[in-house]
Amino acid sequence: MLSSRKTLLTVALLLALSGLCAFLIRGVHAENQPPELKLEVALPFRFVAFGDTRFTDPANTEAANAAARQALVSGIADQHPAFVSIGGDITYSGSVADDWKVWDAETKRWRDNKIPVYPALGNHDLKGNEQTALNNYFARFPELQRSRFYSVRMANCLMLVLDSDIDELNGAQGEWLKNNLNKIPADVAFVIIVMHHPPYTSSSDAKKFGGGHSARASEQAFASWLEARQQQVRARFVVFTGHIHNYERHEHGGITYFVTGGGGAHAYPIERAPGDKFQSTEINYHYLLAEVSRDSMTVTMHRLNLQNGPASWSVPDSVTIQSSAAAR
Repeated sequence: MLSSRKTLLTVALLLALSGLCAFLIRGVHAENQPPELKLEVALPFRFVAFGDTRFTDPANTEAANAAARQALVSGIADQHPAFVSIGGDITYSGSVADDWKVWDAETKRWRDNKIPVYPALGNHDLKGNEQTALNNYFARFPELQRSRFYSVRMANCLMLVLDSDIDELNGAQGEWLKNNLNKIPADVAFVIIVMHHPPYTSSSDAKKFGGGHSARASEQAFASWLEARQQQVRARFVVFTGHIHNYERHEHGGITYFVTGGGGAHAYPIERAPGDKFQSTEINYHYLLAEVSRDSMTVTMHRLNLQNGPASWSVPDSVTIQSSAAAR
């Protein structure tokens, strides 16, 4: 009897240890493997991309234009997009809990309408204590499984969301990116890449006209690598970035690069580079509406005007990007 009891206890202990090991293995796997999300949507579909919203106390007029931000959130909801992509700087200071409470309150309509949000991290989302900031961020987006980069598959598109505060081409993120671009599914027509810092911009640190930033060497190297990769694959790459508080459109190496940073952080005019496909001296609070079909993606800039009473909208720029299959 005593021997049988010892045997049962031994078996129970082994099973418990086995379960614990399996749990630990699953935990390590989840932490080290960025999530591969999937959004069930049929063609044609539409999504919105924008960024630099800087959710914070509306009374803090130095940090952002709350009226513009709120009008943009409402205008986006009116479009009933399949999802919203935010290219970073969601909050003014990611470590401040009250900034995230403003996000919670002002985007409630999106949640009520069950509009998914796929964010990229920006430098302001890491502002303050970085671990606290990341805890606040991942609390709002638990599906990211605490990964700073991830993928989303929808219809004929694969979206790769990067964290440009870490190296895009090296380390864990670079290995993950290259692996994804080496095994693009045959039915993917467009690879959408979202990141905060832009490889191309008309803005400049040296020639600030109301504010601005130059493109960094790391993103320039990323663009050179990506353009070489574009020549080797059938799917068409489209890049959405932010950081610059305005709208820009650049085309290099078969890739269209959008800068969409007019989501609420104080927008500023910029001196347009000759290669910028959108030549404007305007202040551009805006969002981009992308309409995806089997063979094309049409991206339209919706500019907000609050100068004469209620919000009004104009569409000063639009471009249609053909899939590689359609171009042949």
